[in-house]
Order: sequence, then structure tokens, then C-alpha cells
Amino acid sequence: MAHVRIWKFRPPAGGEQEFSAAYDGEGLWAELFKRAPGYRGTELLGPSEPGGSWLTIDRWESQAHFDAFHDEFGIEYRGLDAELEGVAGNEEFVGASET
Repeated sequence: MAHVRIWKFRPPAGGEQEFSAAYDGEGLWAELFKRAPGYRGTELLGPSEPGGSWLTIDRWESQAHFDAFHDEFGIEYRGLDAELEGVAGNEEFVGASET
């Protein structure tokens, strides 16, 4: 079983490349996540039409691993979130699931 967290984004027009570089499986978020045990990877899904939404799927071994990451790296998480303010445009947490 794995814990999956899904986010939906609509980056500003013209900022898609910067968004992709920060949010893909090798981006700034993934670099932070990789510091924690139990992180399995991030997948970035681009829109099928111009101006559409992007999705990220973050995979963890378990909810407990994600919670431990948040406990240990919460300050860095909030700092990166502030640093990337505006890069993601509109963002919405879609939900979490166990697969």
C-alpha cells in the first residue's frame, strides 16, 4: 500500500516552464521530499489543452511517512512554499488516497 497526495495547479500564462522545473519529479519540491524516508516520487501531469490544469501526484510509502516528513521538514516546507509563491498560480489540494 502507498499514500498518494494530489494537487491541482494553474500556473500563470507564460510561467509554465518555471512551474514545471519547480514541481516535476526532479524539481525543488522533489529535492526536499527526497530528504525524507518513505518518499517514492512525484509525477507531474501537464494539461491536455493550453491553459488547462496541471496535476502533481506525490507518492509516499504510508501516511505515517508523510506525517514524519512534515514533522521533520515543516519549516523547510513552508519556506519553499513562500519562495515559490506565484510560480504555481492557482493551486488546490485535491486529496489524499491509499493505493
